[in-house]
Amino acid sequence: MRRAALVTGAARGIGRGIALALAAAGHDVAVHYRSSRAEAEAVCVEAAALGVEAVALQADLSDRSAARRLVTDAQARLGRLDVLVNNVGNYVFTPFDELTDAQWDDMLESNLSATFATCQAALPLMRAQGYGRIVNLGYAGAQQLVARPNLVAYAIAKTGVIILTRSIARAEAAHGITANVVAPGVIENSLTQPTREVPAGRVGLVEEVSRSVVFLAAEQSAYVTGQVVEVAGGWNL
Repeated sequence: MRRAALVTGAARGIGRGIALALAAAGHDVAVHYRSSRAEAEAVCVEAAALGVEAVALQADLSDRSAARRLVTDAQARLGRLDVLVNNVGNYVFTPFDELTDAQWDDMLESNLSATFATCQAALPLMRAQGYGRIVNLGYAGAQQLVARPNLVAYAIAKTGVIILTRSIARAEAAHGITANVVAPGVIENSLTQPTREVPAGRVGLVEEVSRSVVFLAAEQSAYVTGQVVEVAGGWNL
């Protein structure tokens, strides 16, 4: 039986890499996008070439009702939903005293509230089949509560994602559902790249993040839940 996965924000960047890695591992994929339709459809073409089914689904995840509909749409189009990957999340780099109300709200809505809504919609579907894998994208350093004065709202939202994920993991373990976080550090497409702070001395690759997601999404990872996997080259150690 082929598993089916929904990846949010999958038209480009890390989300695209995750969607294609899951397709390469044999998953049918729902490629979510907000406005990048052409890019999402191109990802579907690449995924289909790997021998799986791929569909592009549009939704504005700042609207929680739309986020919930996205999950049910993905299940309807693919016939089931085994894996949910929450990759969507905006990013702002600005000093705390210059952070606007709109930026604060956007960081919490796009990174935390959207993840809350999709997880809440996916859990009943996963419980009904006795199987599910949730992988939420975090941010390296959030687990250690590392202070980042220029990323206050973003870091707070990603810390919330960890608590949300761990809570789901604890509540759903008996239902065959796991929930974990993959927390990228400085990646090749990161807006800021302070590589001097990274012991590995380089940026991470999208492929390295994607591999971690595929591992946690696998059937064989049933005993790994509530964990934060930092893909960060030793950053924050």
